[in-house]
Amino acid sequence: MSYEMIALTMFGGMLVMLLTGQRIFAAIGFVSATASLFLYGTGAIEMPFNAAFQLFNWYPMLTLPLFIYMGYILSESGIADDLYGMFHVWFGGLRGGLAIGTIGLMVVISAMNGLSVAGMAIGATIALPEMLRRNYDKVMITGVVQAGSSLGILVPPSVVLVLYGMIARQPVGRLWLAGVVPGLMMAAMFVIYIIIRCKLQPELAPIVSKEELDMPFSEKLKLLKAGIVPFLIFFFMTGLFLMGITSLVESSAVGAAAATVAALAKRSLTREVMEETLRKTLGISCMFMWIILAALCFGSVFDGIGAVKAIESLFITTWDLSPWQVLVMMQLSYIVMGMFLDDTAMLVIVAPLYVPLIISLGYNPIWYGVLYTITCQIAYMTPPFGYNLFLMRAMAPDEITLSDIYRSIIPFVLVMTLALVLIMIFPQIALWLPNLVYTK
Repeated sequence: MSYEMIALTMFGGMLVMLLTGQRIFAAIGFVSATASLFLYGTGAIEMPFNAAFQLFNWYPMLTLPLFIYMGYILSESGIADDLYGMFHVWFGGLRGGLAIGTIGLMVVISAMNGLSVAGMAIGATIALPEMLRRNYDKVMITGVVQAGSSLGILVPPSVVLVLYGMIARQPVGRLWLAGVVPGLMMAAMFVIYIIIRCKLQPELAPIVSKEELDMPFSEKLKLLKAGIVPFLIFFFMTGLFLMGITSLVESSAVGAAAATVAALAKRSLTREVMEETLRKTLGISCMFMWIILAALCFGSVFDGIGAVKAIESLFITTWDLSPWQVLVMMQLSYIVMGMFLDDTAMLVIVAPLYVPLIISLGYNPIWYGVLYTITCQIAYMTPPFGYNLFLMRAMAPDEITLSDIYRSIIPFVLVMTLALVLIMIFPQIALWLPNLVYTK
């Protein structure tokens, strides 16, 4: 059997196993182990052993459970609820103000968590019912929550960018900085869209009544306290890291400790909150560890049979594609896979193939990490099986149907596609900040 056929068999076998409903790490690990035994004999047992130690020796892996813990404890302790209350009062007097405040809430939650799931849960359980109660258009606000929550995988401390850095062998600090400007730019584009849409169709977003917002200015200033805690946590976590005072792992520990102190000061750090936080943190962290372990094993087998060179030869020599055409084809493949898989599965499957190809074509792998993440955001919300679509269906009130969810994402996907094209044409949008910080 030729090496090309072995690569296709491995790739096809993995997709078939994933479609049967097997867990991601089990499907990838089984295909990797079977292929390695077939190719290298019993000596291949060393491959997963070496992959495990490669994973355990990667020091930044310690950041994963710490960031996940930080996000969950802020959510479970009610700090996120207080934050939305602040946005409600300060933006409620604007046409579409609650939708704009929801985007702001999603940005802050993203900066404290690094996962889209937490933002989706908070948006669907706190912001969505509140806006529905005030007669906001259900289709528009469903799209607002889905689009806003997707920022969690782009704005630091993005867990997806940590995984990309692990698999692509790129510095996580640069990847985080590369995600800042694109993430804020995309949030601003969402806000601009909401403002324009609500100006053209005022009936979509009623203004909160003056009676409800009628409170002394001093009371409004007190509500700003809800935003001070997240800002301080983000400053101590990310600011100290960017100033070179703490390392990546130390900054994650600072963030986790600050979130715990904040919950303690709020007097909401109960036994139940801590148990729920630790249970969710352990579950998500173990899932990521197993997936990365399987990915390393899969990548080593693929590397060994020369699959990367085969893909490069297919795109460049056989099909005679230009570097830009190759890049566009990669992004399209992510969107197609995103209809069926989550971001981690996509990264595991194609990063060992695409990242070396990107480097050989002369593209910056840090910039490509941002492109990959934004394309994942788009794929999350692409029918028929987008990851966020079904998360929203599971969490949304009964009055929001699957048809509403599908229709809600159309304008936001267009906005995100525009952002993706802008960053492809102007790479400095992503690379300016990491270049500025790391050249000092």
